[in-house]
Amino acid sequence: MSSTAFTFDTEDVFFTYFDQLRIHEQLVECERYADFDQDTYQTTVEEAYKFARDVFAPLNAIGDQTGCTLDAEGNVTLPEGYKEAWDQMREGGWTAPRADPDYGGSGMPYVIGAFLSEVMSGANMSLQMYVGLSSAAARVIKNHGPEGLARPVAEKIFAGEWGGTMCLTEADAGSSVGDNRTKAVPSPDQSDVWLLEGEKIFITGGDSNLVENICHLVLARTPGSPEGTKGLSLFMVPKFWFDTETLELQDRNGAHVLKLEHKMGIKSSATCVLGIGSRGPCRGWMVGKEREGIRLMFDMMNEARIGVGVQGLAAGSAAFQYARAYVHERVQGTSLKHLRDPNAKRVPIVNHPDVRRMLMNQKVLVETMRSMAYRLALSADIAESHPDEDRRAKLHRRVELLVPVVKSMCTDLGFDIAVTAVQIFGGYGFTQEFPVEQLVRDAKIQSIYEGTNGIQALDLLGRKMRMEGGRLFMEWMQDAKAEIEAAQVEGFDAQATALGKAIDAVAAAAMHIAGVGQQDIDEAMLQAVPFLQALGYTVLGQEALDQARVAKRKIAARGETNFLKGKLLNLDYFTATFLPQVTATSKAIRNGDTSCLDPSLFTAN
Repeated sequence: MSSTAFTFDTEDVFFTYFDQLRIHEQLVECERYADFDQDTYQTTVEEAYKFARDVFAPLNAIGDQTGCTLDAEGNVTLPEGYKEAWDQMREGGWTAPRADPDYGGSGMPYVIGAFLSEVMSGANMSLQMYVGLSSAAARVIKNHGPEGLARPVAEKIFAGEWGGTMCLTEADAGSSVGDNRTKAVPSPDQSDVWLLEGEKIFITGGDSNLVENICHLVLARTPGSPEGTKGLSLFMVPKFWFDTETLELQDRNGAHVLKLEHKMGIKSSATCVLGIGSRGPCRGWMVGKEREGIRLMFDMMNEARIGVGVQGLAAGSAAFQYARAYVHERVQGTSLKHLRDPNAKRVPIVNHPDVRRMLMNQKVLVETMRSMAYRLALSADIAESHPDEDRRAKLHRRVELLVPVVKSMCTDLGFDIAVTAVQIFGGYGFTQEFPVEQLVRDAKIQSIYEGTNGIQALDLLGRKMRMEGGRLFMEWMQDAKAEIEAAQVEGFDAQATALGKAIDAVAAAAMHIAGVGQQDIDEAMLQAVPFLQALGYTVLGQEALDQARVAKRKIAARGETNFLKGKLLNLDYFTATFLPQVTATSKAIRNGDTSCLDPSLFTAN
């Protein structure tokens, strides 16, 4: 461990993967993963960690201090060393490990991809963002791209030779995507080619010197299309036009970066204002069918939101590892028991109770968030590939329900854990001598992009809770109750009973909000974020209980270790510290206070 060099807790990953989730046993039932075994997954984890530690991490502070530069032609250059790191990624096959083997990838499952995203993001958040967005764009192009171009373009992006972006946001159309004003009209000169005109903002990876070409996925409105999201189509717009037979690059297309945003964090991730047609004709091909744009974007939205949740986990995980090392390095004061003895030995701050409380907060939240996020990724794998149709359908419903929970909880708590790391470091944590202040700045964006956490809560309460007449939530509750009964039999009666009360509290809050919503939608949605948090802490409590059950069985079989005992202590701490927040939040929701909606508040003058 080190308070300045990146480290990662692979022991917890292996426990979560192989002891708790048993991914090697579950995924072997899916034909596409039948050839992978535990050794393959374990080796992938070990090698990815080495790459993140040795290649990504050394560039993190450099990138933060240097940032990106933009020239007059709209070309973005990343900090020194980034291009070389990208080339090493390409050579090592890390740009698209989840891509199908016939597209040049390794065909790894999403649950392994979640770890890869966590470890790479923890080492260098900015650099990993180029990988994640390009891979997501390539999957959309592969599945829906123009005939004859979908495969070769996707292969180029998966290989890391080209890049990809998602272009949704406009100056007056942020979270309200339906207000997009970018237009597309058929080209009078080229069949199946469209001319686009508009401006997109906050485009991550809008340009870089990592790749030779970039394919932007742009939402735009075609002639005669209605207002709102139903009128949007999706287009593939390359930076450089290219020969459709050979993919040889030709003249510059009319998509140019006009400005780089100067940001609080992720400074070596190029966040761009992209001019569409402002410096010459901008050509593109339609992706999918006309007016299907928002549906195609939402096809990748679950994956993108889980990915951002994993970024939050990564920030929290890295912050905890730095803090965990620092508390042994930093000597400050005496133990409280010898406070009045002027000759008492000075001790490392790990001996101070409040420091240990903060560390325990970090440990418990990181390990339960990891379990929750990895479980959701595994569920997505099985929902897509398992031969049993009923099991696929059920897990698809579970993914739908919990995506906003994972995105919101991991990003909010990941940021909080990073802030706690700064507190543990004290004054030194506020300086750039240590990496934790950068984690705080890098992590803040995660609760904002890919749909703010407020929007995630609205999605959960206004859409997911109502789907199929409430089936998604009822199924989750039934499964959770069954696990509680099993845990009580295994000797976790007190903790399982407390978790059961939390589930009941969430259900009571849901019923109350449903009743309020029939009378006043604003009053109901006022409770969206508190409700998501109550459900989120309950789901994390499920993971703490499940991990403790697994650890207890392992202790019985092989004996106690500090790591396994830590899982039992995690559960006790979570039960005492976090579960009471669920019942308190439920009570606050049911109290129905609407003071903040009073029109006398927050007036413009």
